[in-house]
Amino acid sequence: MTGKPTVLFVCVHNAGRSQMAAGWLQHLAGDRVDVLSAGSAPADSINPAAVEAMAEVGVDIAAQQPKVLTTEAVQVSDVVITMGCGDACPFFPGKRYEDWELDDPAGRGVEAVRPIRDEIRTRIEALIAEIAPNV
Repeated sequence: MTGKPTVLFVCVHNAGRSQMAAGWLQHLAGDRVDVLSAGSAPADSINPAAVEAMAEVGVDIAAQQPKVLTTEAVQVSDVVITMGCGDACPFFPGKRYEDWELDDPAGRGVEAVRPIRDEIRTRIEALIAEIAPNV
């Protein structure tokens, strides 16, 4: 990776896990990383329990909208992280792919979403240490 890395988070609906991951990365890395998120079958809106769980820790994702996964989004990304949903993601040589197996917060209350949010933060912190350490 040269310059600022771009990370793409992908899950089916782009309404919970990928939105929380994008929110955490933007919050914790700031302008050191470009952040994208998308879904193979985007929902109409973000999961309200995910919005609430993130707001509890000072990360506002309420204005985000689910977006459709495009080949272009994958092409411009250095790191592509899928969220344990078995998405068929376009493959391009030279990109780093990871699959994070995380529970799906869809249809669950904020109590069930909090541990998922916290697991995502832990993984995001490790990712930042690898791709965009403080200089």
